[in-house]
Amino acid sequence: MKVLGIIGYKNAGKTSLVERLVTEISGRGFSVSTVKHAHHAFDLDQPGKDTFRHRKAGARQVMLSTGARWVLMSELRGTAEPELADLLGRMDPVDLVLVEGYKRDLHPKVEVHRPVTGHPRIAPGDPTVRAVATDGAVAVGVPVLDLNDTGAVADFILRETGLVPGG
Repeated sequence: MKVLGIIGYKNAGKTSLVERLVTEISGRGFSVSTVKHAHHAFDLDQPGKDTFRHRKAGARQVMLSTGARWVLMSELRGTAEPELADLLGRMDPVDLVLVEGYKRDLHPKVEVHRPVTGHPRIAPGDPTVRAVATDGAVAVGVPVLDLNDTGAVADFILRETGLVPGG
């Protein structure tokens, strides 16, 4: 599996770009999965639902399965958050995993930067940042991609990960 990260400040457009890239790259015949890192607590489950009740009762893992999808929820219960590599090891093999977040990990990344937000770049000089996708002018030592040209960003990612020649 090839792995490429999408990093940037909040509201830079990371999730929108990942969504468009999944559509674009899977539309080209590649299998794509995603990993999203959140810095805050979240819960996909809802109070009162059976799976919520199982977790609340103390289950370490709860699996929910339907005819359309399945999900495995694991409660850390005070243990350390898993490393990205451990999470990737639990995923089914695909051509490409797009990782949103995990900016300090060592996989190659594209930084999403929108000058209008007033934020500086996250990772100037970081060798894992292979390009910057932006909707403005940015002077950097890596390729600058048009944030709004999903096809061009996808082309770069496919070359960078070696899924198509030229990377």
